[in-house]
Amino acid sequence: MEFNFLAPVDSEIVDFIKELTSQHLGSKVVFHTQEDFPDLDQVKIAIIGVLEHRGSQKTEPFDLTYVRKELYGLFPGNWNASIADLGDIFPGNAIADTYFAVQQIVATLLKKRIIPIVIGGAQDLTYPLYRSYDALEQMVNLVAIDSRFDFGKESEAITPASYLTKIVLDEPNNLFNFSNIGFQTYFNSQEEIDLVEKLFFDAYRLGDVSSNVSIAEPVFRDADIVSVDLTAVKSSDSGNFITFTPNGFNGKEICSLVRYAGISDKVSLLGIFNHNDTAQEAMLIAQTIWYFIEGYHYRSNEYPFGSKENYLKYIIPSEDQELVFYKSNKTDRWWIEIPFISASNNKLKKSTLLPCSYEEYLAACNHEVPERWWKAQRKNIL
Repeated sequence: MEFNFLAPVDSEIVDFIKELTSQHLGSKVVFHTQEDFPDLDQVKIAIIGVLEHRGSQKTEPFDLTYVRKELYGLFPGNWNASIADLGDIFPGNAIADTYFAVQQIVATLLKKRIIPIVIGGAQDLTYPLYRSYDALEQMVNLVAIDSRFDFGKESEAITPASYLTKIVLDEPNNLFNFSNIGFQTYFNSQEEIDLVEKLFFDAYRLGDVSSNVSIAEPVFRDADIVSVDLTAVKSSDSGNFITFTPNGFNGKEICSLVRYAGISDKVSLLGIFNHNDTAQEAMLIAQTIWYFIEGYHYRSNEYPFGSKENYLKYIIPSEDQELVFYKSNKTDRWWIEIPFISASNNKLKKSTLLPCSYEEYLAACNHEVPERWWKAQRKNIL
């Protein structure tokens, strides 16, 4: 059974939990221990550690003791969803063995409609997370909070700096869209930036997002997987002075972004990578996970698009065709319709809705077609 790949939570953490009050988060989480395994039929969110970072060429062992102590020592909000800590996946004999274990475990959780929160070593683990959706036979939208695009040479092995190339090229190709939040231009070649445009992917510069974090909300609303590279946070806020990062998101911004991911009705998997397993960085990781779970409890269940009675429809004539927007009566959030195009290779089987912002609706009223709508339609045709 795939859960045999999971090692129980360390006894040090179990003893730590016993010392907490009944109000702490740790007292409200069920744990995989030497004696018990959580009843997954009662679980909505599952935390998994993946103690693998060979993809980044690191060799020293690490664990998640610091992270777990900081997380479970926090106080939860008014939460009602059952949370489980399923323990850790230890590195296999080869890194491919770890990938296999991650893919099998996450795929099983996804089928059970459990949201995995994977705390891993290097970001190449995003690849087996993406492959976990193969069994679901659906197109996947991936969002990365990252200062880099992580393209590499096709012939290279999967690494944290090249995993996206494998996702784009490997069969079966289930990737419909990739979005980068927070790239820093000087870390990415012009060829990579041009490739993002050529593939009709979405990319948002660090400065633009930092100036207005809310522009990222529609992107997360359309995501299935969110992969967080913690080196996207500047060192003065993350506490990571091993991989020094002078510029990046601050602590408040990264928590806001991950909270958007939690609120999204569509996000079904969160991965947090490229940390250095230090006490200083553990608090940021803990608070980031806390905000994702907080966001989850504010989901409004508006996706997929349900009864049209709950939405206001706005039609804006344009030169070529009408642009159709929908506004939720419940949350005031906006969507724009991507029309179905009859073609043998069409990736979308019916008209679908793309999350957007009120500002994009106003721009459309001034005859400015939203760029994300145009890119989504182009991917639909190709």
